[in-house]
Amino acid sequence: MNKSEYKILVVDDDALNLELIETFLNDEGYHCQCVDSGRQALAILDKRQDNFSCILLDRMMPEMDGMEVLKKIKSQQRYSRLPIIMQTALTGKQNMREGLEAGAYYYLIKPYSQITLLKIVDAAIKDYTDDIKLQHHLNETAASLQMMQHGSFKFSTLEQAKRLAVLLAKTCEQADKVVMGLSELLVNAVEHGNLGISYQEKTQLNEKNIWQQEIDKRLQLEAYRGRQVTVNFKRMSDKLEFTIVDQGKGFDWREYLEMRPERAFNSHGRGIAMAKLISFDEIEYCGNGNEVHATVVN
Repeated sequence: MNKSEYKILVVDDDALNLELIETFLNDEGYHCQCVDSGRQALAILDKRQDNFSCILLDRMMPEMDGMEVLKKIKSQQRYSRLPIIMQTALTGKQNMREGLEAGAYYYLIKPYSQITLLKIVDAAIKDYTDDIKLQHHLNETAASLQMMQHGSFKFSTLEQAKRLAVLLAKTCEQADKVVMGLSELLVNAVEHGNLGISYQEKTQLNEKNIWQQEIDKRLQLEAYRGRQVTVNFKRMSDKLEFTIVDQGKGFDWREYLEMRPERAFNSHGRGIAMAKLISFDEIEYCGNGNEVHATVVN
């Protein structure tokens, strides 16, 4: 990722915090625009003169606090997917839940280190750019797929998962909404299902920056390389249903269906909850968690 291509809007009423954040991010190659109030941030976004890849937003500010700014930004369709990282000293679960429900899926607790800041910013921007790529591929796929009534597919790799997500999303009228959720579920079926990488293992792999190497290695190991994910699509009169089955041992899916405050500070682990919130009308896991039904109501 060429970080010089990405611009971040930083909103904080503390001049020292702004200076430190700008220094940290500039040192890493990111470009920043810093403002000291929510009203300034909203004015910049309303002009639509800059293409931001991420917003770093302080929660506690005078005149207009971060929660109000967050809600105003997320009320605009063009910014519905723009990642907002909430900076806060409020660590209570209710405060965290309010932010998550309003659309702040990434969090930083003050005070934080440069390493922590960069880990969360990198994760937010990667998720955003991946989503943009999916949207681009959608536009290149034939709309005639909305006539498809049913289909069955098998795949093994993350690249195949993302390509299939684009293809299947086009079966829906709101393809741009569904593609992110499909991509998350299909990628999870490979990564956490067939390849058996646990949440804790991914955390460690991300910290060592060797996640992709581990994926590539496991795809070649005898224990995993024959495994496939099966996806069945069915169009009914009132809904579309996607059934995804992997060949892994399953997982405890219950804790990942909702945005959990305790995971808000991590660089991963929010994909299933985001899919449920944004992409699907219903997500239902079966058995030990290696089969999931995702439904879109017509």
